[in-house]
Amino acid sequence: MKNKILIGVDFGGTKIMTGAMSEEGKILCDPIKVPTNSTEESKEILKRITESIEGVLFRTSASIDEVAGIGLGVTGPLDLKDGVILECPQLPTMHLYPLKKVVEEYFGRPVYMNNDANCFIYGEALFGAGAGKNTVVGFTLGTGIGCAIIIDGKIFAGSTGSAGEIWPSPYGNGTIEDIVSGAGVSKIYSKICGQTKSALEIGKLAENGDHNALLVWEELGKHLSVAISWAINLMDPDIVILGGSISNAYKFFSSSMEENVRKQICPTPAKMTKIVRATLGQFAGFIGAASLAIPAGRSGN
Repeated sequence: MKNKILIGVDFGGTKIMTGAMSEEGKILCDPIKVPTNSTEESKEILKRITESIEGVLFRTSASIDEVAGIGLGVTGPLDLKDGVILECPQLPTMHLYPLKKVVEEYFGRPVYMNNDANCFIYGEALFGAGAGKNTVVGFTLGTGIGCAIIIDGKIFAGSTGSAGEIWPSPYGNGTIEDIVSGAGVSKIYSKICGQTKSALEIGKLAENGDHNALLVWEELGKHLSVAISWAINLMDPDIVILGGSISNAYKFFSSSMEENVRKQICPTPAKMTKIVRATLGQFAGFIGAASLAIPAGRSGN
């Protein structure tokens, strides 16, 4: 087993999930999930990360010497070249924090780091809904909207590491993330009903057949179709994968999304390109992060 264990850390503003897997994608133990407590000092957050990694090693009965690499999937923006967290609103105490270097020095093993949305879709591309596909585009839909592009088993980062950063794209009077996000779902509901509810609450209302809630998700599908159409027309992917908490309402927005996407994209992909839900669930993030350390395709730094 020596040098065959890959550790993945899915590190966001709300939670840290850490797990271990083999190079073939086999999960080796139950992952460890702890709150980030993002307003605490950076040293306390780092301690939770390192203790989570140590906890996973304990669960696999492995030593650090058996770890081929550690992958970090981190909410951005990031300096991918140097492995530094830039000015990230979700991690206010870790601005300009050299996370890759610090974790590498602590454990003495190679560390690879990339954006958490990239890692989520990377995991899906290698071992989930996109397995076996050459070109995969994925969207993570939750607090905001994330996008990732995977080509030939590697994350496509672009010239500055910003490929897939769709959230600031102009849309209406703001950006696409203003509407295609949890907050956006709430805005649509408020416009229709004059009341304030969370996306989770609106999802529960839809489950109970609430007419207004169903209208909200139908409208979200129309807005989401624009972002998906951009991606398909630009990248011509084999498959588009949707993940994140908002994708739990897939059955309520999929019809309007599909109908509008097919109208807005080129004729051949309109017949061929599949749009599907992610299949790895909450594990996709740490699986994708761990996959950064797979020797065949080091997509992280």
